[in-house]
Amino acid sequence: MAVRRALPRRAGRRTNLALLGLLLLAFATGVLAYGVGTPTAATVVVATHGAAGLGLLLLVPWKSVIVGRSWPRAASTRSLATGLGVLVVLTVLTGVLHAIGVAPLSMLLFHVGVAICVAPLLVVHAWGRGQRPRRTDLSRRTLLTTGALAVGAAALWAATEGALELTGAPGADRRGTGSLEHGTDDPTAMPVTQWFTDTVPDHPLDALTVVARGRRTRIPISDLDRGDRVRAVLDCTGGWYASQDWAGVRLDRLLGEVTGTDLPGGGSVDVISRTGYRRRLPLRDASSLLLATSAAGAPLSGGHGAPVRLVAPGRRGFWWVKWVERIEVVDAPSWRQPPFPLQ
Repeated sequence: MAVRRALPRRAGRRTNLALLGLLLLAFATGVLAYGVGTPTAATVVVATHGAAGLGLLLLVPWKSVIVGRSWPRAASTRSLATGLGVLVVLTVLTGVLHAIGVAPLSMLLFHVGVAICVAPLLVVHAWGRGQRPRRTDLSRRTLLTTGALAVGAAALWAATEGALELTGAPGADRRGTGSLEHGTDDPTAMPVTQWFTDTVPDHPLDALTVVARGRRTRIPISDLDRGDRVRAVLDCTGGWYASQDWAGVRLDRLLGEVTGTDLPGGGSVDVISRTGYRRRLPLRDASSLLLATSAAGAPLSGGHGAPVRLVAPGRRGFWWVKWVERIEVVDAPSWRQPPFPLQ
């Protein structure tokens, strides 16, 4: 009885602000997770994303009190509130199903799509309710409550991860980015995915164009297998990863042959696909980049970028440009581009 009497008194504006904060944190880390490829940073971002999502469950008892108290007099906003609640539940549920590893990979895309739908409804709902921070929210009691919520969310995430390990669920082997293994050492088992604006070209190229130092050179595709090899993980933002032995030619080696000189320390290199898709990378990273023509000893398939694709170790899959048609050395810095491809 004491708990039941305490909830209505404490459930109110600050509960809504806590929910809003967790939702914004989950959305921000979800977006950031798509651009982070390094293991340590990705693990921190994805763990924060998961904890923020699961932390919403801790506030359900308090939010249910608020809903029950305001429902009779909120006829004009019921539809919006109900729709927002349903979408939030679907977002959390689809995220959990992907993390467990029991759902198809398309579940992650559904999770992202629903989250995008939540964003505008959340802004409208929060603005209409006037749930804005106040100076009094920085009280010691509020900060302690916020800390307790953060600890509880982290503990719930850790317990979920521990349960996956104990049960041997497929999701226990996820990478730090949250991706599930599909097709390691077997390129034919890798899902065929590409950026949403791309389609597989009908006819492969027979030559690659390289533009550097004002010189344009066409190199036959058959000349790109120079014996350079690297084992790297393709970590796709579609929710899967695969480790392969990629073979072709290192980008710094190819550019050195074309220019006849050492590469400068500054500048960037644009890697452009037949589809118009492109990514710009620092020229100083050229020694770690590979233009691959095969994987696991077999030529690339059309769906996986044949006849040549970029291999960019340590970067997420959308940096691994498929169907490379053109390489161009430019003076512009690599950061002067959208964080995610827009074309």
